[in-house]
Amino acid sequence: MGRTPDAVALTFEGESMTYRELDEAANRLANLLVECGAGPGQVVALLLSRSAEAVVAIVAVLKSGAAYLPIDPALPGARVEFMVADAGPRVAVTTAELAGRLAGFDLTVVDVGDPAVAGWPSSAPAAPGPSDLAHIIYTSGTTGVPKGVAVSQHNVAQLFDGLDLGFALSAGQVWTQFHSYAFDFSVWEIWGALLHGGRLVVVPEAVSRSAEEFHALLIREGVTVLTQTPSAAAVVSAEGLDGTALVVGAEPCPPELVDRWAPGRVMVNVYGPTETTMWVSHSTPLTP
Repeated sequence: MGRTPDAVALTFEGESMTYRELDEAANRLANLLVECGAGPGQVVALLLSRSAEAVVAIVAVLKSGAAYLPIDPALPGARVEFMVADAGPRVAVTTAELAGRLAGFDLTVVDVGDPAVAGWPSSAPAAPGPSDLAHIIYTSGTTGVPKGVAVSQHNVAQLFDGLDLGFALSAGQVWTQFHSYAFDFSVWEIWGALLHGGRLVVVPEAVSRSAEEFHALLIREGVTVLTQTPSAAAVVSAEGLDGTALVVGAEPCPPELVDRWAPGRVMVNVYGPTETTMWVSHSTPLTP
């Protein structure tokens, strides 16, 4: 964040934050979280919809040294109860609208939109170490009891070390943050942009459910790196997106998708379970 403080880091619903603004907002929230007991070895639950505030909260939790536990607001109450009991967070960050879903839990609940957050210092708390946990993401539970997968800050950073996908990660790129924070694709989307000086476009949830509106957003924002599951990419038009790199994963990639998307751009297929920090292998650039 210190390399390009005045570059735009984050865009959501027509509003933007620079890297400096993101850093200072995250520092204020991080200092509040530390006061509430967050730190290395601790877990902070995040019950937030996709938004700029959610990205600020993720950065803030990592700055505090704690791990974030993403809880999708769409989850049923029983699943939320299981995750909170299993992961044992001490603090939760949410909004006033969602705070009621955390009633009854032994948690200090922080409203990310509380104006009082702005009164905390904008200087960074003590830096966390690479072995500190970054996040705990729960598997879907389709094969049994959901399992929380803990990933260190080092493992998140090494996801990008020596990476050769056929395109370089660099400042000036525009990434979408399309996926739920509870899905590990979001880790790649967020840090692919923010660790390399790019701009992260947070896709509103309503837009993510409309292929036409999502395509319009991709054109309007000039997105250059797009990450999708094959089934999601299958319903999005490639028209007007020449040169936009496409990363697909989490599902089998059918040949007809490659035939439609690979011409005129870098398209790669990645594979790996959550336990491996998103992937263990990736293809060379695909060709029809």
